[in-house]
Amino acid sequence: MARLPLTLACEDYDRTRGLADGNVPVVGVDLNVLSMPVEEIFFRMLRYREFDAAEMSLSAYVLSLAEEDRPFVAIPVFPSRLFRHSAIYLNTAAGIDTPANLAGRRIGLPTYEMTAAVWIRGILQERYGVASDSPTYVVGGLHDAEREQLARLDLPANIRVEPLRPDRTLAQSLAEGELDAVYSARAPKHFVDGDPRVARLFSDFEQVEREYFAETRIFPVMHVVVLRREVYEANRWLARSLYDAFLAAQHLAYEALAQTGSLRIMLPWIASHLAETTALMGNAFWSYGLTANRHVFEAYLSYASQQGLNPSSATPDDLFAPETASSFAI
Repeated sequence: MARLPLTLACEDYDRTRGLADGNVPVVGVDLNVLSMPVEEIFFRMLRYREFDAAEMSLSAYVLSLAEEDRPFVAIPVFPSRLFRHSAIYLNTAAGIDTPANLAGRRIGLPTYEMTAAVWIRGILQERYGVASDSPTYVVGGLHDAEREQLARLDLPANIRVEPLRPDRTLAQSLAEGELDAVYSARAPKHFVDGDPRVARLFSDFEQVEREYFAETRIFPVMHVVVLRREVYEANRWLARSLYDAFLAAQHLAYEALAQTGSLRIMLPWIASHLAETTALMGNAFWSYGLTANRHVFEAYLSYASQQGLNPSSATPDDLFAPETASSFAI
């Protein structure tokens, strides 16, 4: 019997490489992996639905659940997870010395609904008292003035979002003081270039993020993996088959991190980094599945609801294909 041809668009990660290079098969599937930047994947999947399966912004997926056709079904695989305290950049002349100073400021965002921004606003409100509706948000391209906004949002009246001037970028506007801060998954070029006008809010972000995890046990999820609904509905077995393959590919990545005979990762003290990470977060520090991450999604969906970004009032149980929730036992 012929296997199901399936095209998967995903960034090139250590935890997915086993799928891309064919070392991990997907049962019943003839897999074609297309590796490309996540911004391109999101654009092409959201606009044209080009792929059978794709890495997808968590925020975009939650918003899609309110669409009439509910175009995607997710599996609880998380290609991207990141603490985002490091993603808050300041104009150093803006007088922002503490997180509380962000209240009432003009803050740039590539998009209001960006998953990283949802986490940042939620954490700032919950832990530092910066109400998510206090700033004015200015949306535009970080380095490209022509960036198109994909989502059409219906936000509460108390949330102020305005477009950046069409001839400007967020990076320029931050460095030149037109914006007080920028929340961005990618670092602004002026920061990368060492421009003294731009700095991180948390210069000691690693310590702050470690403390955050120790107190909350939350390792924020940025991306999930989605199937086009028509592909899923025609092949309900596919969700579990693909989920199991992602788990197997991730296992290879865990093994590579622990390899000491010859280093697979170009970091001289990777063994020390791994030991520190597992001491804080446990051996399954990048866990897949809803059970181990229910508290993460409860936090995210609470933030999204507060920020006008959970229009279907989704709960964690609404997010993922039910076939991935449990497995057989003998």
